[in-house]
Amino acid sequence: MNLLEARDIGYRIDGVTILDAIDFELAAGELVGLIGPNGAGKSSLLRLLTGIVTPARGEVRLAGEPLSRLSPQRRAQSLGYLVQDARAHWPFPVDKVVGLGRLPYQGWWQRDDAADRARVERALELTETLAYRNRIVTTLSGGEQTLVMLARIFAGECSVILADEPVAALDPYHQLHVMEVLRQHAAGERAAVVVLHDLALAARFCDRLYLLSHGRLDCSGAVAEVLTPATIARVYGVDSRVECDAAGVSVTPLARIGNRHP
Repeated sequence: MNLLEARDIGYRIDGVTILDAIDFELAAGELVGLIGPNGAGKSSLLRLLTGIVTPARGEVRLAGEPLSRLSPQRRAQSLGYLVQDARAHWPFPVDKVVGLGRLPYQGWWQRDDAADRARVERALELTETLAYRNRIVTTLSGGEQTLVMLARIFAGECSVILADEPVAALDPYHQLHVMEVLRQHAAGERAAVVVLHDLALAARFCDRLYLLSHGRLDCSGAVAEVLTPATIARVYGVDSRVECDAAGVSVTPLARIGNRHP
């Protein structure tokens, strides 16, 4: 059974079709990438998979159960969602913000116990944000805040993480670090979905890819099946060099080859 799946998903905003006829599957132990040009529908699909928005057609299921029938607490315990350009809007210390990840497991009357504090500590260590723990989160840089928000998700110990462009504001060291911890999370009975524009990172870390274009699924499958020069040229309008060896697939965009818009 898939951890998360969507069947024949359709989504519209103000009468405009954003996504049409999308099928998606996520199995335990997978790190799956959502890729595609700007405006392809990647972020919209991620929001549909979290249950934040409701599809106009089709259904999303979590461990075989319709997402729409699950309680907010069950969804919060199972799904961790990192929004694009994740920022904090509360002038709280970093460790308190990360501790919010424990709320789905607590009653309104409960206070953090030793087990909660241990999970927060582990999340800070995992995301290398221990040095910020006593700083006010709103004083951090955008990239540092992204790491703190990711730590909050790890503190919640959810089974599925859905991250929307988590590396966009990060330097190369932290880009690799974030992809490594997402890869580490996607093991055993857990999994992750990540929206990426960096095809090199997608090729290096993801097990499978879903390539969206103009709100539809262009293709999906193993990295080597999706990231071909012909596919990249067709969808992105970019000439590229794609190399496959024992280490995996590497992608280098070379030049624009024309206007990709119809």
